[in-house]
Amino acid sequence: MIFGASTLLVFTAALSAAKGFAPITGRSHVRSTGLEGTSSPTLEKETFQRSLLEAQLANKNGKKAGADAPPVNIGWDSHKPVDIVPDSLVRPGDGPDGNYPMRSKFESMIREAQISITDAIEKIDGKGKFQEDCWTRANGGGGMSRVLAGGDVFEKAGVNLSVVYGSMPQEALQAATERGVDRAKGMAPGERVPFFACGLSCVMHPRNPFCPTMHFNYRYFETDGGVWWFGGGTDITPAYLNEDDMRHFHGTYKDVCDRHDPEFYPKFKAWADRYFVISHRNETRGLGGIFFDDMNDRDPEELFEFAKEAVNSVVPAYGPIIEAHKNDPFTEKNKQWQLMRRGRYVEFNLVYDRGTVFGLKTGGRIESILMSLPETARWEYDHHAEPGSPEAEIMDAFKHPRDWV
Repeated sequence: MIFGASTLLVFTAALSAAKGFAPITGRSHVRSTGLEGTSSPTLEKETFQRSLLEAQLANKNGKKAGADAPPVNIGWDSHKPVDIVPDSLVRPGDGPDGNYPMRSKFESMIREAQISITDAIEKIDGKGKFQEDCWTRANGGGGMSRVLAGGDVFEKAGVNLSVVYGSMPQEALQAATERGVDRAKGMAPGERVPFFACGLSCVMHPRNPFCPTMHFNYRYFETDGGVWWFGGGTDITPAYLNEDDMRHFHGTYKDVCDRHDPEFYPKFKAWADRYFVISHRNETRGLGGIFFDDMNDRDPEELFEFAKEAVNSVVPAYGPIIEAHKNDPFTEKNKQWQLMRRGRYVEFNLVYDRGTVFGLKTGGRIESILMSLPETARWEYDHHAEPGSPEAEIMDAFKHPRDWV
């Protein structure tokens, strides 16, 4: 069975002017130096703000939110396309009290990374161009998606950026972080958690079965009461095993980690092996990388610098692998195996992925939430790899995580 999903790509998104960035194809957007593209005050905005105030008062008084209370500051239909995006979607005074300078600094950093990564991927592809879609939300924040489809090398690729202010139900907080349960302690049933989130996320699905899929996400989160943390990681999902490729990919991120803390790589590599597991099949989605969450155990500036270097290492870690294999010959059997592994990718993302669950529970932009799904995938009934085959070789790695460096 072939699964066709022409979904867009990653998280949610926001961007602005950047010097030296060439115009891209698709819908035209103008980067401004002000707020020309933001929505004017509307009844919808006033309703959202009133709901937020009511929810905040209920939280402070320990009251239970009503069963019919709206999802404050978040809604699936609250994302408005715009042709002009403000320089920053982070504004003083929006959202819960917190570290405004870090919010702004993180957004600026990932805006630059979004541009540099999409530029590099266009050069590797040689044909495909990223289409840009921008939006803002009347009650604060917004985003920008950059999606490439129909390229010579990439069937689908996307790099999305989001800035989100909102108030989420406690179950969404539990989906957003491994320590969500602890962070909801002391709250009355039904209370919502005011939050701020800013992130850059990406998935790339190449055409050639010998070119791996790659995913990354780097984010900064704050909740009411001054709680903050960083999270993210970069991971790789090949259909066929090439140990030199894995040594390069993991070695690149080990070097990044070692420059910040020698304990990072073994910790975050093991964390990725645990996180990217398709539990109902007892196998990993891919061959890992690094993954971390709830990081607030040191100065936020130190963690910011680590996240900055990690996201800017995506192209050095992934690009050479694609360049080496984008023209490899392959058979129809190879392609069908790649599509089956994409099916596994879909299973993980729809059932277990923390970002997908969080987005759905907070009423996020559907095209961005489901950005990670490939355009084509395959499920074959009761399929088993032939013993001794290249497919069986990588299945062993999916079932028994290995050390690559």
